[in-house]
Amino acid sequence: MKVGVPTEIKEEEYRVALTAVGARELAEHGHEVMIQKGAGEGSAIADSDYAGQGARIVETAEEVFAEAEMVLGVKEPQPVEVGMLRPEQTLFTYLHLAPAPDLTKGLCESGATCIAYETVEDSNGALPLLAPMSEIAGRLATQSGAFFLEKPMGGRGILLGGVPGVAAANVMVIGAGAVGINAAQIAVGMAADVFLFDLNIDALRRADLQFGGSLSTVYSSTLSIETMLPMMDLVIGAVLVQGARAPHVIKREQLGLMKRNAVLVDVAIDQGGCFETSKPTTHSEPVYEVDGITHYCVANMPGAVPITSTQALTNATLPYVLSLADNGVEGALAKDPGLWPGVNVAAGNVTHPGVAEGVGADYVPVKEALGIG
Repeated sequence: MKVGVPTEIKEEEYRVALTAVGARELAEHGHEVMIQKGAGEGSAIADSDYAGQGARIVETAEEVFAEAEMVLGVKEPQPVEVGMLRPEQTLFTYLHLAPAPDLTKGLCESGATCIAYETVEDSNGALPLLAPMSEIAGRLATQSGAFFLEKPMGGRGILLGGVPGVAAANVMVIGAGAVGINAAQIAVGMAADVFLFDLNIDALRRADLQFGGSLSTVYSSTLSIETMLPMMDLVIGAVLVQGARAPHVIKREQLGLMKRNAVLVDVAIDQGGCFETSKPTTHSEPVYEVDGITHYCVANMPGAVPITSTQALTNATLPYVLSLADNGVEGALAKDPGLWPGVNVAAGNVTHPGVAEGVGADYVPVKEALGIG
């Protein structure tokens, strides 16, 4: 199979979908790998690194899309890229389609089979291709929140861990999944007072055991959040509904309960955001203020650390990439049931129920869309 990797063109995105290690593995399996010139530079991977492992370097994205049978990406395709997709192609990347009706429509019109990293499942129903970026985003969330609590950054002017004789900052983490656990881990490590919220008592029980009582776990409800918001200096939104839009766990009127210049970090922004006042921001302009509260809503947080992120991403995606290349879409689906929920768009149809609900489209099962008996 011809596998193509274009340079990411989303604003301030420095990751690349495949490392030289991945290129070598695909070549060893007999596949042809095309890398757009300079695609790996942001992640410190030179064209010569790819070429040395059997990849072919091509000048433009147009060449990649024209030749490749499977296109690998990191972020959702931008409009110019959507226009280059063909019905016989497979696109494998993060898509986050539930809050993106225009992108979903464009992918349907392309006729391509579009598989989203973030909805592929393992045998336990977990999300193995979302996990590494969730871990990175969670750790960055606390790191970024601590930075924007500094007075020169517009924050309250409080040190997350305090010092002897001065209380530490209070940190609320909403969501005890991979993002929330990693955010909490860094906050605890920085000696903050951490409160981890979730609707799942079993998740809170696991967190309580994991952290050995070094944080407080709280059942998440509107009242419990409202009760504790006035004490919080940093709130991290780490809510995920697989494939669907994130629910709003903090509404605008609740911002009035918070301390002035407290910080909200919305890691769910790719799925529409879990704060009502959230809107996507960039690494160069990461924050804005609403009602005296600083909002950090960068839509590609792991892109800030592309060397770490690219390696972690390829580690996770490579087995699936190899399976798709070796077996084709139908063969890979037959071998791995967890790949089925990854197919978000196929043959002009929306094939994931959460995406269909989010964009207001009809849901068509993957088997029906692809004509698999």
